Amino acid sequence: MQLRIFFLSALIVLVAATFPCSVPAADKLVTLYSSPAVTYSTPWVAEELGLFKRYDLDCEFVYIPASSTATAAILGNNVEVGLLGGIGVVNAFVNGASDLVFIGSFKNILTQSILAKPEITKLQDLKGKKVGVTRIGSNTHYFCVQAFRRAGMNPEKDVTFIQTGGDMETLAALFTGNIDAATLLPPTDGRAIAKGFRYVIYGPDLAIPYAASTITTRRSVIAKRTQVIGKFMRAMAEASKVMHKDREFAHRVLQKKLRINDRSILETGYATEIKVMEPKLEIKPQAIQTIIDEVAKVNPRAMEVKPQDLVDRRYLLEMENSGFFGQLWGEKR
Repeated sequence: MQLRIFFLSALIVLVAATFPCSVPAADKLVTLYSSPAVTYSTPWVAEELGLFKRYDLDCEFVYIPASSTATAAILGNNVEVGLLGGIGVVNAFVNGASDLVFIGSFKNILTQSILAKPEITKLQDLKGKKVGVTRIGSNTHYFCVQAFRRAGMNPEKDVTFIQTGGDMETLAALFTGNIDAATLLPPTDGRAIAKGFRYVIYGPDLAIPYAASTITTRRSVIAKRTQVIGKFMRAMAEASKVMHKDREFAHRVLQKKLRINDRSILETGYATEIKVMEPKLEIKPQAIQTIIDEVAKVNPRAMEVKPQDLVDRRYLLEMENSGFFGQLWGEKR
């Protein structure tokens, strides 16, 4: 009997070695984000919660600052999903890149602010001075243009925009005096405040509608990887719920990823952004229309584009109609 058991065990080992069990690999998904900010922290929350593993996703995140550069990366086929501002996407779409499509959004309002030394108290004080933005044509540049116009100034003539490349680079340029004012998102603006700089204009007060932090992909990617993108969207939806409902967890993630130890900076940045972040990742037509109107000033073809031309709501509708959102948020039917 012992001999039989020995040979049976040996046979099992031999079969296992000859025909190894194949475990399906997780679905790889290359995703970019265009700013190290609260707005783009939802994927970090998803990662910390283990949501990507639960949905059998292997997400690789790449940092590419500025909407125009990030949009080019998506069109280059190396990136499948982009978390970025909408201006680059709309510009590319108007110029023929109709494969691009919004499938959701984290934020539909601009919340950048312009900061400078205390002696600069109003936008008019910046006339003839240098203002830092990530890129010309980026969210930060668009916000500045709108803010200066509302103050009765001509942004093309009254100030000089300096392209820094990214939020942290803008902050560094402000600290070194290479620029006179900086356009920053929370919580990076809090770092400037902690160093004695002050708001010249506090962006959230303007409440400018704008597809500021979108979830963008290509229609061709959806066609080939419908279920994979769907799993990613569900992971984002679950992480969004935690972002809104568990402030302490969100703070821990932000502290880890942004390397900010000052609790007050984190709390202020989080409080500013969470008020306008979309709980259910909704992408709003007016936020897209604002960008279309701006693009139309330099490219008449934009006047032929409607917000719905740029949006595929299948994943948002599926999560709503299937009861996923309702169950997630504890809503009663």
